[in-house]
Amino acid sequence: MYLVTGVTGHVGGAAARRLLQQGKQVRALVRDEGKAKAWADQGVELVKGEWEDAAALALALEGVEGAYLMMPPIRTPSPDFREAKAVIASYVEAIGKAAPPKVVALSSMGSEKTRGLGLITSTHLLEEALKDVPFPIAFVRAGSFYENYLFGLQAGQGGTLPIFYSPTERKLPMIATEDIGAEVAKLLTTEWSGKRYIELGSMLSADDLAAELGKVLGREVTAQAVPREAWAGALEGMGMPKGSTWAYEEMIEGVNSGWIGFGVQGTERVEGTTSAKQVFAAAK
Repeated sequence: MYLVTGVTGHVGGAAARRLLQQGKQVRALVRDEGKAKAWADQGVELVKGEWEDAAALALALEGVEGAYLMMPPIRTPSPDFREAKAVIASYVEAIGKAAPPKVVALSSMGSEKTRGLGLITSTHLLEEALKDVPFPIAFVRAGSFYENYLFGLQAGQGGTLPIFYSPTERKLPMIATEDIGAEVAKLLTTEWSGKRYIELGSMLSADDLAAELGKVLGREVTAQAVPREAWAGALEGMGMPKGSTWAYEEMIEGVNSGWIGFGVQGTERVEGTTSAKQVFAAAK
């Protein structure tokens, strides 16, 4: 039995699918059992509970062979990241009550840094809280998700892909969530020991991403960097409340400056096998 958090999301769902395909039993912590009915129909055991509910987490961890833990997506965190800290405290308490034989935790490129991370601060805090657990743990530091650019299927109809990365020709780590799920399932079901840090992704530029999108749309698409002074307005136009874009902006500034990226000493490196074109085509 393996515990998967975030099963109704992209990465958790991909990990659960891979485990089920291997004939493994899967348990999932879910807030809304109705939304996870499709997983229950496939034999996934559902444990109802919030991320911040240490008792529910401990119950979900009982008797598992391994657990996949992730941070819930918080696009507009408080300045002190109290939302992420509450989830992490719950994880720490639950693990103290029901320690699993191994854990795979979804992290992010840049999580080894202590400042200048913006949204990535949550996974830095997760790594810090779990780095000294007395069982094997692997932190999967993923690159930027291809799925984050699916808005391009509409925006690209006009011939441009607006993007915050600059310069657009600079290659950055990117990955399909399906590949993250595959790596998570592999780590959960194979033998290893100690503490591991794995950088997961392939190097792709915004220009490359736009070209892949163009192949799917059947027209030329070029990447267009959003001017720095227009970031806040653009993010608010994407649904973020006014005045809450600071964490996203800080993260992108870190990526654009080279502060956040791959190549950290002591990490392993795994390339993705799913292309951006495949992700765009599957969602079209």
